[in-house]
Amino acid sequence: MATVKIDHISKAFGNNVVLKEFNEVFEEGEFVTLLGPSGCGKTTMLRISAGFEKPTSGELYIDDLLVSGGKTFVPPEKRNIGMVFQSYAVWPHMNVFDNVAYPLTIKKRPRDEIRENVERVLEIVHLSQYAARFPNQLSGGQQQRIALARALVAEPRLLLLDEPLSNLDAKLRESMRFEIKEIQRKLGITVVYVTHDQTEAMAMSDRIFLINRGVVQQSGSPEEIYNHPTNQFVADFLGKVDFFKGISENGIITIPTMGGQTLPYDGPRKGKVEVAVRPEHLFFDDNGMLNGILEAQYYLGDVDDCRVRVGDELVRVIASGYEYRKRQNGQPVRLGVRDFMVFEDDGSLQSMLEIQT
Repeated sequence: MATVKIDHISKAFGNNVVLKEFNEVFEEGEFVTLLGPSGCGKTTMLRISAGFEKPTSGELYIDDLLVSGGKTFVPPEKRNIGMVFQSYAVWPHMNVFDNVAYPLTIKKRPRDEIRENVERVLEIVHLSQYAARFPNQLSGGQQQRIALARALVAEPRLLLLDEPLSNLDAKLRESMRFEIKEIQRKLGITVVYVTHDQTEAMAMSDRIFLINRGVVQQSGSPEEIYNHPTNQFVADFLGKVDFFKGISENGIITIPTMGGQTLPYDGPRKGKVEVAVRPEHLFFDDNGMLNGILEAQYYLGDVDDCRVRVGDELVRVIASGYEYRKRQNGQPVRLGVRDFMVFEDDGSLQSMLEIQT
C-alpha cells in the first residue's frame, strides 16, 4: 500500500495548461477516481503519477519518496507501481500464465517464486483454469483480467488504471467494476482510477475528484458529491438533473417558466437562482406541489422514465417500473418534490456546459 502526495502540480503543453495546482493526498488503501469529461486533465494526472509525464511545476511523492519535481525524476520502472491501460495490451503469442509472469520474468526472479506469485494472482482474478490458454481464446473481460493480474503480480504499492473498462460491453463493464473493487478490498492496495463514466466512479470509489479544464471542481465521497455538489457543473456531470431559473424571496422560489409555480425554500440564496432537480426526487402525488401534463413514458423495466410538461418546461420524472401505464399520456398530473438544489444564477452553468461540448 502507498500514500500519494500531490503537491501543487501543474502541467502545460506549450501554452495549453491542462492541469492547474492539483494539491491532494491519496491515502493508503484508498480507491480514488479521477473523473471528468475528455480533455479535463485526469489522464495527465495519472501519467504524471506513473512517470510517463513530468509535471511543469509541483512535486509528487509516493510514500515519503519524491518521484517527480524540480530536478528529481524517478522513472516508471523504479516506482513500484502497477498500470492497467484502456487497451488490454496482452501478448498474443503468450499464454495466460506467461503473460502474467512477464514482469517477474524480466526481473529474473526465481522460477519457483514466479510460479507461486502467478498462481496466487490468477486465483484472485478467477483465471486459474485458463492459465494455459492464449488471449484469442478468451473474452474481452478475461483479457482485461489478464492485464489486471499482470499489474498485480509484482505486488506494487500503487495500482493505476486508465479507463480499463471502456472497451467492454455494458453488461461486462458492470460485472468487471465490482470485480476490480472486490480485488482492491481483498488486497488493500491503493488505487487511482481514471474514467469519464460517472456510474463507474460512483460504484467503485472511496473518493471522487471531479475535474474540469484542469481544475478540481469538487472532491469527496460519491454520496457527498452527488447530494451536495458545490456548483452547477458538478450537479450536471454526476447524475441526471434538470435546471430551472427561479427567483428566491420570502421563503419561496418562483419559477416563471413553470407558469409561476413555486417551491418552498428557507435557504440562504436570494434573488435570481438556478434550481436543480434530479428526476428521482420527483414523484407522482395527487397532493403534489407542481401541476403538469404527462407527455411521454419510456418503459425501461426497472423504471418508468417519464416526461411531464410543467408550464413551458419539460421535466423528467423517474418512477417505479410498476407504475408504467397506470397513467395515460396527456393526463393532468401533480408532482411531489422530495428534494432540490439551489445555486446562484451567475451564468457559470451555461459556460461550463459549452466547455463540455
